[in-house]
Amino acid sequence: MSLEVEQKYAVANLADVRAKLIDRGARIADPIKQVDTYYAHPARDFSQTDEAVRIRRVGDQNLITYKGPKLVSTAKTRREIELPLGSGQPNGEQWHEFLEALGFQAVREVSKRRHTAKIDCGGKAVEIALDEVESLGSFVEIEVLVEPDELKLAEKLLAEIATSLGLFNSERRGYMEMLLDQETA
Repeated sequence: MSLEVEQKYAVANLADVRAKLIDRGARIADPIKQVDTYYAHPARDFSQTDEAVRIRRVGDQNLITYKGPKLVSTAKTRREIELPLGSGQPNGEQWHEFLEALGFQAVREVSKRRHTAKIDCGGKAVEIALDEVESLGSFVEIEVLVEPDELKLAEKLLAEIATSLGLFNSERRGYMEMLLDQETA
């Protein structure tokens, strides 16, 4: 079972981080728009169990994702299962109806513009996302998939990359959680 190890940082200027990535030899992909619809479970409170279920739309593509509870206190480390769904808006709408028929309720939508870069660090493929999140601002996410016995290595890699990009004070909350906190503040 692979684990997703991620660090997220709020930034004032994505262009600075982008320039540092290019200096490291990273190729920045063209931007994509991602729209995530998060769901509440009918029988348990995901805010208490620290889990999430979402449907993500990227262009014509639809994906369903389960995110397990965070496992460690430093990096945001959790089990993630992501499966492709059929493409097209009608298919995404049918999956929404399917989840609602099972008792899930749509909670919040998160929309972002994302540029991604991949770099090799210590033999691991690390993905770096430059995100512009509606109603929240700009963020950088650094992520790597590892086996459970590689957690310490992953945390070290992410910390080294963050420092090299001038990123400090990581944010452990997900975008949906930040938006909900903003709405209740």
